[in-house]
Amino acid sequence: MSAASASIVGIDRSAPVRRIAGFMHMLRDNGFRVGLAETHDASLIVASAAGPSPRRLRESLKALCCSTHSDWDRFDKLFDSYFLGRGVKRVVRMTGASQDNRKCVRRLGESGSPERGSQPDRVESDEGQSAGNPADGRGRRMSASQAEATQVKDLRRIVDPEEVALANALAQRLARSMRARLTRRERARAKGRRLDLRRIIHSSISKGGEPFDLVWRRRKPKPLRLVILLDASGSMELYAPFFIRFMHGVIDAFREAEAFVFHTRLVHIAAALRDRNVTRAVERLSLMAQGIGGGTRIGESLADFNTWHARRVIHSRTCVMIMSDGFDTGAPGVLACEMRRLRMRCKRIVWLNPMIGWHDYEPSARGMREALPYVDLFAPAHNLESLAALEPYLARI
Repeated sequence: MSAASASIVGIDRSAPVRRIAGFMHMLRDNGFRVGLAETHDASLIVASAAGPSPRRLRESLKALCCSTHSDWDRFDKLFDSYFLGRGVKRVVRMTGASQDNRKCVRRLGESGSPERGSQPDRVESDEGQSAGNPADGRGRRMSASQAEATQVKDLRRIVDPEEVALANALAQRLARSMRARLTRRERARAKGRRLDLRRIIHSSISKGGEPFDLVWRRRKPKPLRLVILLDASGSMELYAPFFIRFMHGVIDAFREAEAFVFHTRLVHIAAALRDRNVTRAVERLSLMAQGIGGGTRIGESLADFNTWHARRVIHSRTCVMIMSDGFDTGAPGVLACEMRRLRMRCKRIVWLNPMIGWHDYEPSARGMREALPYVDLFAPAHNLESLAALEPYLARI
């Protein structure tokens, strides 16, 4: 271990609790699932024999905080950044969007798939940047505060290019985290078919390393399939770009999901969202979205879905998520008929309406009134926080 690494000892001895708390906060900002219990255990590690040794401290915190392979790969860089002030940026980058996405996005195709190499929780090199105290956390707190403010802000009021890029990145991060938890093959249970060693070791830390409480893992039922239908008409123009980024995070590398957009016709876009080539994905979405910004024929679009796609994409544990404001210009009665057909096929129907977040909103639109009797969950979708609130509901399906 280098001389720089040895400086960890002095830093930790001076203010171990504050330093460890700041490091755990940094891990949470970068997607690690650590909380008060992990922070307490980390403080005990620092106070133990492992604390004065930089190598043992790194290994102990890594075993405690990493719950996925991705966490394990990124931990060393974050550790060096926080304690040694080298190799990575002091400020955690939350934007993660390409230069093209920093322009005010209006067309549906411009908000398609993000650059694979610009994920929001990615660590980037800090060569040639001015130095500062690597542990003061000011830049990190500023980025976190900006992200929190963006999460609760109405999406139609996000017009600044930097805020647009930040909202897009946060929407995709949210979708990835939701997808990872909803599609796990196994879950922790009191009884199961095999032991969950990671949880057993983690719970035994507070008991001196003795595994008193056994945690089992049991294969969960048939995985949830999510089918998303996005209204891309003119009345949804301000929300559609952010929803497309959210849909990309759900669809990308996830076989149990399908995506469609509709305005005056229905278009299947899942294949385009799964395309790893960003340029090609944007071009394909631009071609598919011809007619965006016009009227909305929700009933006729659902009729196309029920006739040509429902048999293929819906099974017994499918949740159909419709993102629309409910303004339908089609013939009366068609939407109610098609919602009835759809309700007989799927497990749940979730209708996300961004107008629910508006003051004094009432579902008075004809299309919304026809659809509501067949909807299991009628929820807002005017900001990123409302999208995050869907996860507990989807997890229970």
